[in-house]
Amino acid sequence: MALEEIALQLDEGKLPSRVSALIEEAERRLDHLFETNRNRRVPRFLPSDPVLLYRVLRFLTEEDLPTGRTFCEWGSGFGVGACLASLLGYRAYGLEIEEDLVVLARQLAHDQGITVENLCASYFPEGYGSYPAQGGAELMTPEPDSRWENTTVPVPAYEGMDCEVDEIDVFYVYPWPGEQELMHDLFETVAADGAILIAYYGDKDMAAYRKKVGDDWE
Repeated sequence: MALEEIALQLDEGKLPSRVSALIEEAERRLDHLFETNRNRRVPRFLPSDPVLLYRVLRFLTEEDLPTGRTFCEWGSGFGVGACLASLLGYRAYGLEIEEDLVVLARQLAHDQGITVENLCASYFPEGYGSYPAQGGAELMTPEPDSRWENTTVPVPAYEGMDCEVDEIDVFYVYPWPGEQELMHDLFETVAADGAILIAYYGDKDMAAYRKKVGDDWE
């Protein structure tokens, strides 16, 4: 796999006041969602760890590791990850298939005065997808028009996003158990060389990977 894990050195200090306010408000709204059983309409929704994500994203940003400042959250839920990225100076997008969650994410960003594009869309670009396989899921990609060696399949832009997929510098995802490898494969397939993937695996376990440039293998 052409992914190189990035060693993280995280600052455990006090969060900026605006970040703390965002996280506290998001948690308040999440509690209300579960207390009122509205989460039954989105049964697959589980929040990740926004404090840990902020610390990881801040480290990457301060070390100037991303090649640019465009961020995309796959399966964005309430869109807290995209909001955190926006506060760190990124052009931030959230992709969420559940319309109810997109509405809530847009409300949160608006009420906090944070600029984010929350889109109701799958994080699999058109022509790509997954199908169940033994032990998890596998990535399905379109066949190239030509079978010649080195032929690549173009990755279409996400619907509603005003940039191309290969312009996204940092991706974030909280994969379901059994789908970690699928998300790695999707990132490796659609992301540009040098892009970074942040993945949360649950229980305070978060990692960051860079897609290695072809020359790195020589």
